[in-house]
Amino acid sequence: MSDALVDSRPPSARSWWRGGSPGLRLARHSLGLVALAVLLVPFADLAIHTRDPWGELGRMAAGLAWPAWGALESPFAALGLTVAVALWGTLAGVVLGFPLALLFARSRLVRAACAFVRAIHELFWALLFLQVFGLSALTALAALAIPYAGIFAKVYAEILEQTPRAPRDALPPGSGRLARFVYAELPLAWSQLAAYTRYRFECGLRASVLLGFVGLPTLGFHLETAFREGRYHEAGALLWLFYLLIVSLPWWGHKRLIPLLLVGGVWLLGPWPNVDGALLWRFVSEDIWPAALLVGDWAGLFEWLARVPALGPAIGNTLLLGLLGSVGALLVALMLWPLASRHFGNRATRLAGHGVLIFLRSTPELMLAFVFLLLLGPSLLPAWLALALHNGALIAFLVARHADAITPGMPGLTASGRLAYELLPRVYPGLLALLYYRAEVILRETAILGMLGVATLGFYIEEGFDYLMFDVAFFLLLITAALNIAVDALSRRLRPREAPLDDPCVR
Repeated sequence: MSDALVDSRPPSARSWWRGGSPGLRLARHSLGLVALAVLLVPFADLAIHTRDPWGELGRMAAGLAWPAWGALESPFAALGLTVAVALWGTLAGVVLGFPLALLFARSRLVRAACAFVRAIHELFWALLFLQVFGLSALTALAALAIPYAGIFAKVYAEILEQTPRAPRDALPPGSGRLARFVYAELPLAWSQLAAYTRYRFECGLRASVLLGFVGLPTLGFHLETAFREGRYHEAGALLWLFYLLIVSLPWWGHKRLIPLLLVGGVWLLGPWPNVDGALLWRFVSEDIWPAALLVGDWAGLFEWLARVPALGPAIGNTLLLGLLGSVGALLVALMLWPLASRHFGNRATRLAGHGVLIFLRSTPELMLAFVFLLLLGPSLLPAWLALALHNGALIAFLVARHADAITPGMPGLTASGRLAYELLPRVYPGLLALLYYRAEVILRETAILGMLGVATLGFYIEEGFDYLMFDVAFFLLLITAALNIAVDALSRRLRPREAPLDDPCVR
């Protein structure tokens, strides 16, 4: 490539190609990730174990195209419970997370505690609380509130730190942290805090659906049952109900209706279980810890560790699936974001692109993986496809929104030239930053996909709960949390600092 050709491009493209530039560094990051994934793919079990996946896919598509609305039994009760759990769980997370956000920057202990609770997926928290509170609303609310408190604390703290310093500096000397928050930070950050809370509530709806996979009677319980029994027309009706719920959220989730939804949710969540304090204390202080550790028997503790399932393959599969899911999300995002951008296609194609992105990012990974599992059989392939499609669609949606705000400076370029020389160099740093933001989430989802039979850590965690080996299950949960914290720290180091798409809604 000649210097004249490079110089004829806009500044963003020149910086992309010149050696040592941020663009080249980002290209190395991407190529390194892709190369590592390609090298490790032979170690992944990606085999297809079903005889007729296309026929099964056709039956599922027929069920989605012709849903059996009349076959649904009391769908609105499950729908109402799904909304009530998401709403009250999110509210509880806000109430717990807001005070922690004020201490987040100054307390290493608070940061460590928040990192730990958000590193464990909501479904694992549900399995933990299920042993004490049973199949009750209290289990569902605690499963959402605890990890959401850690997430809210981190994101709220980051939003507050980004507020301008001038109002804080104008306060009288000696003003406390609470005064700075109320008078200087909250008024400026309120719109961002509210926007993220709304986004987290949408995440809560998806998580509430997934709680049905552990037996709680939300929409996911009926979905899993219908899919597992091959009643695809009924499953199609339930899926359409879920998508309509997400799409209509701006209307029924209006702030003026929230008090009514909260009051109605209390009625739907009942009856509340009778909590046995002695049983709860025994579970927390004894059942989840190895007996040898409680009595100080170190030789017995080593014998207990020898009975723990082989961690090497489980951890390896978890990390490998996380890497493959991240690379897959990168490739999916690169392919899909132009479909929803105003710079390409026409109104019909953009509408179709937005529809595809809404469908993929609204469907939880576990649900997608469950469908692919029915199609392709038990291997890492269904989980890989689910992680790549869901996270790639979410990143593509945010990248397309950012690209729509860019005004191209070189009229007359073809669509491919506009993509290669003007838009991609300007949105790619943000795209990569969003991918690294999602890395921790992808690893969390990787672990829970083991509940579908994929040989990750989640498979052995659920097995521990099924066989009442709570000490083993809790130990594996600690391993999972440590892996997530390590991946989050690594992603922060790799994240491009010049990225313009630091959108908290991706976390």
